[in-house]
Amino acid sequence: MTSWTPVPRRPRALIAGLGLIALGCGREPATETVVFVDAIDSLESILTRDGVAWDPAVSHDGHGAIRIEATGPTTVRLAEIHPASAEHVILTYRAHLRTEGLDGQAYLEMWCSIPGKGEFFSRALQAPVSGTTGWVTQETPFFLEEGQRAQVVKLNVVVAGKGTVWVDEIALAQTGR
Repeated sequence: MTSWTPVPRRPRALIAGLGLIALGCGREPATETVVFVDAIDSLESILTRDGVAWDPAVSHDGHGAIRIEATGPTTVRLAEIHPASAEHVILTYRAHLRTEGLDGQAYLEMWCSIPGKGEFFSRALQAPVSGTTGWVTQETPFFLEEGQRAQVVKLNVVVAGKGTVWVDEIALAQTGR
């Protein structure tokens, strides 16, 4: 469990690579703020290590990526963030995924712990990856209402099947509501 004040190693490339944008709802555009960034340049920051390896030869950003060799359904915990001010915002979890011979699906999963309410999740099931793919940017949002504050945010990758999944450049952003 870590409290983050992110200082991205390659912020321009990562932010541009993940396509972070400002969102609006008929009024002044809301500003999206990057809360957490991990370019995943090693296994050092990854929380789950079983079935996960460092692959310097395959990468979205040219600096390597993690490789998940799934022999069955598995969830890989990538990060746990304690955001300073995630109340009444939209949290958006983004990452780059690539697959090879995936018999099943892989997608991003974000868990938010809200004091007094419990844990809730958001999954990128609208566009899971399967089979063999090139790099795909995936994202999943989580909408926090007024009075709801995310105390802990867990960023995962779920592999529902067997095969190889690579993950590179993860980010958590928030947009005011």
